[in-house]
Amino acid sequence: MLFAAAATVAAANGGGSADSGAAAGTAAPRTPGLRSADAGFARDMAVHHQQAVEMSFIVRDRTQDEPVRTLAYDIANTQANQRGMLLGWLDLWGLPKVVADEPPMSWMGAAGGHAGHDAAKPGALMPGMATKEELDQLGAASGRDAEVLFLQLMTDHHKGGVAMAEGCARQCETPVERALAQGMVDAQRSELTLMEDMLRQRGAAPRG
Repeated sequence: MLFAAAATVAAANGGGSADSGAAAGTAAPRTPGLRSADAGFARDMAVHHQQAVEMSFIVRDRTQDEPVRTLAYDIANTQANQRGMLLGWLDLWGLPKVVADEPPMSWMGAAGGHAGHDAAKPGALMPGMATKEELDQLGAASGRDAEVLFLQLMTDHHKGGVAMAEGCARQCETPVERALAQGMVDAQRSELTLMEDMLRQRGAAPRG
């Protein structure tokens, strides 16, 4: 996965060696900096995605409902792959996966940073993320209760993820990362509509 991510970025940046770039009269691609939107998004979304994967695996074992299990599998598979790409890019750029003094979403500026962190509910790292208590509640539920809670938690999670991905689509400078972020926006908006319908079928609705 890391090799594939590296190859993808290399191709997007023109591929080839530094010599071939110089021969063609083009500047070498600029590696994102430690505090750049590109790096900040990669770090934050990797964490955000990891929780979506965790919730998907939890509900898979708490219900036999095939539509919910299929959705959970799709989310887990997609977001685990995307997380691998994000972490692979950080490796490729020679940047750390964690920066101790970096507030979540600070790379978004006024749209994120402290404002974004303050928008997160108490006990959640970033907007949309579930708390430990909510994860425990999901793990203790079963059947319809587990389905409804999963769909509500994942709806919140996707809304937070969409806002962050929109930030990268506007601010990130690496073309393949911007494209990935826009793909996240499009796919998760579609899943938000699907989850609203699934909640309605179960006599429930998104929270808030």
